[in-house]
Amino acid sequence: MSSFGIRPHFSETLDLVPGEAQQRLVEKVETGADPCEVKNFVGYICLRIPEQDRHFWSPRLTLTLEATEDGRTRIEGIYGPNANVWSLFLYGYLLSGTFGLFSGIYGSVQWSLKLDPWALWIFGAMLGIALGLYLLAQFGQKLGAQQTFRLHQVYETAMGRKVEIH
Repeated sequence: MSSFGIRPHFSETLDLVPGEAQQRLVEKVETGADPCEVKNFVGYICLRIPEQDRHFWSPRLTLTLEATEDGRTRIEGIYGPNANVWSLFLYGYLLSGTFGLFSGIYGSVQWSLKLDPWALWIFGAMLGIALGLYLLAQFGQKLGAQQTFRLHQVYETAMGRKVEIH
């Protein structure tokens, strides 16, 4: 688990109906040896690091529970940052991508018309900002790696089996 993708995830299918699977998981996490903050909604569970141990880069594990056609439960788990961090990167990529696209188009038109392509400088800056955001996200992910591993261990302990992260 030393190298994560952008949003590490896993999925597994349990031989329980969704309500039973959710109740069992929540009870085991809440009574487990490693405390974890649990937000529990129908078909959805969010596991977070306790507030006293949490920092800006702390991850959370979002679990979605869905019924399969044969009455079992499919659990999809996604590790990611808290919503405020996720929003910061989402809007950063959105703005740099939008300004980069339009400045790239405008700069290409300037270039093809043999004008001074000053908009390509903006395009380069937006490309640099997007790259900087990616590197910053990777750095933050490394800072939160131990806590991601901790959340994964809490989940595996509650389920009583190993689960591979993709």
